[in-house]
Amino acid sequence: AFIEPGSPWENGYNESFNGKLRDELLNREIFYNLKEAKVLIENWRKEYNTVRPHSSLGYRPPAPAAIQPLTFEPFWFTSDRNNTPQFLT
Repeated sequence: AFIEPGSPWENGYNESFNGKLRDELLNREIFYNLKEAKVLIENWRKEYNTVRPHSSLGYRPPAPAAIQPLTFEPFWFTSDRNNTPQFLT
């Protein structure tokens, strides 16, 4: 669907997100370079999706499963004093 320029009421969901991004991050930070901006915006996005409560979701984050610790079997190795690989089991 096409949204007419200058008609933010036609897409309230995106406009709400844009307002939150602007109010909670962009208006509060001074970015000294592009890399810093990318890092801070990505950190904000992760918090927005995994930690920040959303009223439309019963004050829960949209992706709480993303913050659950991963479980896996250890397979990495370390080395002893002689730098001999020792596989963890």
